[in-house]
Amino acid sequence: MSKQFDVVVIGGGPGGYIAAIRAAQLGMNVACIDEWKNAKGGPALGGTCTNVGCIPSKALLQSSEHFDHANHHFADHGISASNVTMDVAKMVARKDTVVKQNNDGIQYLLKKNKVAFFHGRGSFVKAVEGGYELKVAGAAEEIIIAKQVILATGSNARALPGTPFDEETILSNDGALRIGALPKRLGLIGSGVIGLEMGSVWRRLGSEVTILEGLPVFLGAVDEQIAKEAHKAFVKQGLKVELGVKVGEIKKGKKGVSVAWTNAKGEAQTLEVDKLIVSIGRVPNTIGLNAEAVGLALDERGAIVVDEQCRANLPGVWAVGDVVRGPMLAHKAEEEGVAVAERMAGQHGHVNFNTIPWVIYTSPEIAWVGRTEQQLKADGVAYKAGTFPFLANGRARALGDTTGMVKMLADATTDEILGVHIVGPMASELIAECVVAMEFRASSEDIARICHAHPSLSEATKEAALAVDKRTLNF
Repeated sequence: MSKQFDVVVIGGGPGGYIAAIRAAQLGMNVACIDEWKNAKGGPALGGTCTNVGCIPSKALLQSSEHFDHANHHFADHGISASNVTMDVAKMVARKDTVVKQNNDGIQYLLKKNKVAFFHGRGSFVKAVEGGYELKVAGAAEEIIIAKQVILATGSNARALPGTPFDEETILSNDGALRIGALPKRLGLIGSGVIGLEMGSVWRRLGSEVTILEGLPVFLGAVDEQIAKEAHKAFVKQGLKVELGVKVGEIKKGKKGVSVAWTNAKGEAQTLEVDKLIVSIGRVPNTIGLNAEAVGLALDERGAIVVDEQCRANLPGVWAVGDVVRGPMLAHKAEEEGVAVAERMAGQHGHVNFNTIPWVIYTSPEIAWVGRTEQQLKADGVAYKAGTFPFLANGRARALGDTTGMVKMLADATTDEILGVHIVGPMASELIAECVVAMEFRASSEDIARICHAHPSLSEATKEAALAVDKRTLNF
């Protein structure tokens, strides 16, 4: 006898497990299918984000930042430290522990909310009366029936044509997070988020890091002024960044990888590295879903076609996260998961794509929400801009990290905040205030009039708002 559920979620990443929990909270009988495995073959809930993305990269970034501070910044505080070394194996083991804690936490949350969990690959079998028959290919094959289905199958790293990942020398985010020893020379193709973050980790530990970027500008999606500030900081740290390059033949050898490339001047170059991380974007993961069995519509990229409400072309089928249109961000997937569950319950779930924050967890951190200055110019929007440097912020001085600035863009007529862009300490946390402000359509004057604690990094946000009206108080 097949098990029957009101809702079955395929995928246990941020979009999937959150959708399952919210649907269960709303009184539905819910199941979640996920195939990720840990080293022992057991379930590893959390998808790419928890297993080979957001969480492990932050663990490594934190460890390497401690090492960097011990070697280069403790002396400024009167702390003497000599012969500081990094046990890479222990650093990686700590990362694995953090990942497992998150895996186990998600499994606990599903159990707490009475969500049935199936470990294996979920796929469509056929449409049946009142829903869909699904197969779970795990240790033992199971068939379950779902009245409604939420697809949250995520994405995979995009490989260079003709150069597949071997996860030993040519690495995706997966292999990059499993490097077990310090590579003397590390190459990055593409200045993507994972690439930059992993490049920062190993640069701090002593690797010679070279980034090959095809675009003529660094971080093309970021506000130009902020990107230039970040580029300057990374180069000062020792990252070698080559822009406007064309990557040619890539050859694997006994001792590493050789990359033929042409620089912006058209001059032929060769990069010899021990490890090569390819960070050129991600592609939607619909492999093995058996979409054709039920006529599920996919676009030319392989993404599931959905409307504004995340409905697919089939009745009772929804899709969220990296496998649909929009930014491939864990928190975007979570918001869509909640919204879909609420729509299923007859509520009015909502996701505002204009107020989704973006973060790059390098040092300095880079975070933004809303439109960039170049986008406003291209759209012909009249705006005012205000900036405030962390160099003039008392808390940043006390921290010993005064790199970067806060930049605020507001409508020239209404003063409504149109975008906020930050490069500097704790940018990932500071951006949250700006997201709230934009969600409630606040003006720069609103932020300027709010009392911010002193001394705090958040005062830089207030001062940037004051700068929109050219009345900063501390710069």
